[in-house]
Parts: sequence; structure tokens; C-alpha cells
Amino acid sequence: MKKLAVPCIVILLLSTLGCPSGKPIVENPDCMTPEEAKTLYKAASADPDKRCSTMEVLRKHMTKNPELVSRMENIEKQCQAFIQLRKSGKIADSETITIPTVVHVVYNTEEENICNAQILSQIKVLNEDFTKSNTDVNQIPNEFSGFASNANIRFNLDTIIRISSTKTEWGTDDLVKFSSNGGSDIIEPNRKLNIWVCNIGGGILGYAQFPGDNPTTDGIVVSPQFFGTEGSAVAPFNKGRTTTHEVGHWLNLRHIWGDGNCNQDDFVEDTPLSDGPNFGCPQYPTVRCNSNDMTMNYMDYSDDACMHMFTIGQKDRMRAVFADDGPRASFVKNYYNKYE
Repeated sequence: MKKLAVPCIVILLLSTLGCPSGKPIVENPDCMTPEEAKTLYKAASADPDKRCSTMEVLRKHMTKNPELVSRMENIEKQCQAFIQLRKSGKIADSETITIPTVVHVVYNTEEENICNAQILSQIKVLNEDFTKSNTDVNQIPNEFSGFASNANIRFNLDTIIRISSTKTEWGTDDLVKFSSNGGSDIIEPNRKLNIWVCNIGGGILGYAQFPGDNPTTDGIVVSPQFFGTEGSAVAPFNKGRTTTHEVGHWLNLRHIWGDGNCNQDDFVEDTPLSDGPNFGCPQYPTVRCNSNDMTMNYMDYSDDACMHMFTIGQKDRMRAVFADDGPRASFVKNYYNKYE
């Protein structure tokens, strides 16, 4: 097994030079061409119904650790109190939050060892989607355009760690997050977002961990063919929105339909009630629960090219986790303390 950490300064250089040509190397293999990606990763390898396994993972974690239920209840109380203070004007719209990001590439085949340009393309998408600077924001219907929001959260690529493994599929049991299992150990979860890119298997695109859960497994996991916009990324999940969706969970957002029927909410006031996910590129309007669905929201299951927005209410939930009493307050405190 070979382990290599590529520091940020090297990545910045590679972002200018791009991926080298010739024989793939462990440090930065060639990007796959779109044709190669289509041949290797056929659409059948993705199960749209299993786009996200975050809620399944949450249920398993709650079974293993019943205390997680009360922790998440307390986090929800803190979140709602924060939102009420925002509404009253007692908390102003604060400055940009910058999140150092570690990408663990855990691969069994050369094709899974994605190139740096593919990783950088995903960081670019995150920065666009969480600042409402995505070029497709103009595709939001007029009904919902006024709710689209800039969360003012940015992501800096901190480190790439590459691990060669004999494991062909990782599943959703967090095994990839430990070197003892052949995966890659988490790096500073109190101040860095950890992303593992590996073959999850079972048609699953990705999964995330909510705030308040075990810090040794904190972060998100995405399969390589659904990560970024270059290299092995294949349609209809080749616009980086799987990672945007999973980071939304990591920042305490639920699926927009609340994972239930019309009476189950996602705890966000400005998202319409719904009774299930949408797939593909739904026609507008799509009516469910006597209202038009916000199918273009990043927390639905629409295809990447048809997802364009977070709402103001979702922004407030995400910002709440970084408040002084929030579950990810250390990200803000540690970031600014480091540079004082």
C-alpha cells in the first residue's frame, strides 16, 4: 500500500499546469477522456434511487450510538434558535467562511486514482454552488429565483492523500476512513472537511455524516465517477452536484422532501413540502403535496445539470453550524486563530 500526501502549494501549481501526459503516475495520473469514462463507467453503474445513502448511514449510527439522537436534537434546538435570531436582525450576515478540504483518493484500479484536475474541478463547483456563482443559476424558475441564496461558504483544497488498496468496494460502513481497514485516516476533523473518493459500490453515489456524529468518521464519501466535472465523471452525474449535495448534509441540511410523506418537513421554511425525491430533469412545474416542487434544489435527487440552488432558509441552517454554540464552531475559531 502506498500513501502520498500532496500539499496545497503543489496543487496550486498543478492547477496551472494540468495533468501530465504519458504513463499514469501515483502522484497525479492522467485524466480520463470522456470517451474512456463512458466506456468504463456506464450509466448502469449508478442507481438514481440510491443517489445518497446519508439517511441510511444516520440510522445505522443511531442504532450503534443511541446518544447521537439526543445530540442531534440539541443541535436542532441550537439551529432553530440561531434562525430566530437571524430573523430578528440580532445576527447579521457574517463574512465568508473558508473550509480547508482534504481529499482522500482510495483506489483499487488506475482508473479510480483520479487526477488532480478532476479534484480541482470539484473544488471549483463547491465554491460556485455555495456562493451562488454557478453559471446555471439563471435556469431557476421565477417562482423560486427570489429564494436562491449565497451561503458565503468557500472551500480551499488543503491536501490530497492517495492510498492504493486491494479492496474493490467499500460500502457505507465507514471502513474507507481507517488505515487499519486499508483506507485513509481522517485529518483534523475539527477544522478540515474530509472527502473520501472511492468505489462505494451498490450503485450508491455518495453519503455524508451529519454534525454531532463521531468525529473519527466525520466527512463525506463519493464514488470517483460522480466526483467533479473532468476525468472519470460521467453523465448524468458529471457536474459535481453529488458532492455539493453531500456537503449540504455535512452542513446539517436534510433532503428537500424530508425523507417522508407530505407531513414530513426538512426543517426549512422556504422549501415546499414534498413526498419524495425527483429524478432526471423534471418539467416545471412538478406538483406534489399541492405545491410546486423545488426540483432544482441541490438537496433533491435531480440530475446534476438540473440542480441550481440552495435557499435562504438552507443558508441559515448551514451558517448555524458555525455559530459560537454550533457543532462546527471550531472550523471558524481554528481557521482565524491559525492566521492571527
